[in-house]
Amino acid sequence: MAEILAPIRAAAAPDLLVGFETSDDAAVYRLDSERAMVCTADFITPVVDDPRTFGRVAAANSLSDVYAMGGVPLVALNLLGYPPAGVPNAVLGEILVGAGEICVEAGCAVGGGHSVRDDEVKFGLSVTGLVHPDRILRNSGARAGDLLVLTKPLGTGALVAAMKKDALLPGELEALIGCMTALNSCGTGLHALGVNACTDVTGFGLTGHALEMALGSGVTLTISAAAVPQLPRAEALCAAGFTCGGTRANASHTAGGIRFDLLLGEGMLGLLNDPQTSGGLLISVPPDRLDGLLAFLGRSGTLAAAVIGEAGAHRADGPWLDFRP
Repeated sequence: MAEILAPIRAAAAPDLLVGFETSDDAAVYRLDSERAMVCTADFITPVVDDPRTFGRVAAANSLSDVYAMGGVPLVALNLLGYPPAGVPNAVLGEILVGAGEICVEAGCAVGGGHSVRDDEVKFGLSVTGLVHPDRILRNSGARAGDLLVLTKPLGTGALVAAMKKDALLPGELEALIGCMTALNSCGTGLHALGVNACTDVTGFGLTGHALEMALGSGVTLTISAAAVPQLPRAEALCAAGFTCGGTRANASHTAGGIRFDLLLGEGMLGLLNDPQTSGGLLISVPPDRLDGLLAFLGRSGTLAAAVIGEAGAHRADGPWLDFRP
């Protein structure tokens, strides 16, 4: 992987304020002393059957990276892959309509896009946003003593897997869609509240994205599993085997840096590794700024504002992530 990324590193310019060094959510390029561009691209395969809803989910997922950096999204370009036959133009159009609805909600213009033939439908956005160069939120700024706050429940991967098997109970699909289409727009106001670090929890699950924060910040994150918010029956669905390949990949990828308490069951381990589609923000904040943050999140209407753990000094013989019951 290092050899693959080497040419990209060689092309980095002095005004590239954030690259891929700590696996951050987006690149940030300084325009001048007051403005920096936040640039990201993301696309996913369908997670729901309704094309308009899929477009809404994919757009919210893509926009989240800009919010996680503290930026405001300005313009988006559609990225669409579709098979040469079998998918009517009306279906593709509905995907774009749904994405456009979310972009309108975000105040983000849609300036066009690009489509290619593919074996399966894929859709997302390339998004450009704006942030002040001194107000960038990174995943590497957590400090010992900080508290960790999560703004959405976990479990989208498990509920999507259950949906595909017609195993959801009444109301659970609505909860799933509501979670995946909710914007993380609260991110634009976090820097002013004294937040030290932020990242969005998406495909690598809470384990993967929290581990990136811990490694980038040089701290150990201790998380209470019981405090982690979850979608209806998410832990039980994970325990029943409603997972995907991403869950196993996340567990394998992060295993060397994490300690799980032996009291944590298989369902909870699955939930912590569960890949999230358009998940919430993981925020690291000093204790004396917590009340202000929670009040702001309440006004912003986030689906959760759960204090799930804290950051501490890392010991050479200790884990980077420590999950407690």
